[in-house]
Amino acid sequence: MQKLEIRGGRKISGTITISGSKNATLPILASTILTNKKIVIKNVPVVKDVETMSTLLSELGSTVKFNQKRKKIEIFNKQKLKTFAPYNFLKTMRAGVLVLGALLTKYKVAKVALPGGCAIGSRPIDIHLNALKKMGAKITIKDGYVVASAKKGLKGCKIKFPKISVGATENILIAACFAKGITKMRNCALEPEIDDLISFLKKIGCKINKIGKRSIDVCGVKNLKKAVHKVIFDRIEAGTYIIAAALTKGRLRIKNIDPKIMLTEINLLRKMGVDIVTKKNYLIARRLDKLKSVNIETRPYPGFPTDLQAQIMVLMIIANGVSTIRENIFENRFMHVSELRRMGAQIETKGNRAKIFGKGKLNGAELMATDLRASVCLVLAGLVPSNKTVVNRIYHLDRGYEKIEKKLSKCGAKIKRFR
Repeated sequence: MQKLEIRGGRKISGTITISGSKNATLPILASTILTNKKIVIKNVPVVKDVETMSTLLSELGSTVKFNQKRKKIEIFNKQKLKTFAPYNFLKTMRAGVLVLGALLTKYKVAKVALPGGCAIGSRPIDIHLNALKKMGAKITIKDGYVVASAKKGLKGCKIKFPKISVGATENILIAACFAKGITKMRNCALEPEIDDLISFLKKIGCKINKIGKRSIDVCGVKNLKKAVHKVIFDRIEAGTYIIAAALTKGRLRIKNIDPKIMLTEINLLRKMGVDIVTKKNYLIARRLDKLKSVNIETRPYPGFPTDLQAQIMVLMIIANGVSTIRENIFENRFMHVSELRRMGAQIETKGNRAKIFGKGKLNGAELMATDLRASVCLVLAGLVPSNKTVVNRIYHLDRGYEKIEKKLSKCGAKIKRFR
């Protein structure tokens, strides 16, 4: 099992190019099931989850060419695809469930394994399934699989999600593209990654309108066309590296981004004392003075993202005063806290709340990663003390961060991978 060894105490300064968004790429890949025309997706991150989704599409019968050097994926569905998505492809990647909506709406049947991913909470897919049932699908759960059918095809209807869900919004958005009539989706997620999915679906000929706050109408179509699409940047990766600069008193130029998409994160980090200068497609981040405590709550976009909660907690440890975090998205997303305590952090948790006592001193330690964002949180923490930190089980990290040790090494970090 691979590990990362970090010897911190060094400023992280230089330029980092942000990769394409994993969370945008995965639903776009799933949606390519809809069309039999050639699709080219550019700016794809070379991470494990994208490789797994590409392999799943190949298993279903798609012709998939992943040029990792050029960060480009070409997909062509020459024949009818299989409608069975096995467990071994979904056990590590929750986004695999997004093939359910695509297969069901196109082929009227689908058998898809219940998804896995990070151990950060139950994250049930009931919202997905109930919406598909409302569209006319018959669904049962058998032996760990979702077995779905819609003999006469899915039908458009009004769907109001009981709570905001990124995955459910994406799955129903894809399914609605071939449903008969109009699907009126309400209380939808608004993440930039969903906007990117909509942009792609429109390019291939889907009829989609955002008609108001958290409202999307989809008019079903029968024929689609080929398209070339460039995936948006990874805003969570960008936020992670801003925090790296602030932690180490470095100066980073973070490029290949759109700062307007990250206004909530940028404004909060500025409030903490991080100097951030934004331009059209890059920003410069540095820490000029002492960091200040802050209180945050994770919320659906445009609120503060849950995927950046673990990383900002590290910054709170060295800030002045007491900071608090209220985690409103997932019920088990403080698993990194016990590892940060091993490094000397003073953190109290109760339910979905964490209290972080600032002015802490972090010491290097042997650590164990529990999920994707916890992994990178521990890497960030390891950049602070001058002695050695070892992060185990970094396969979580490889699911969502492209060449993180190489990007950090180029900017002054002393970090290496080994078994």
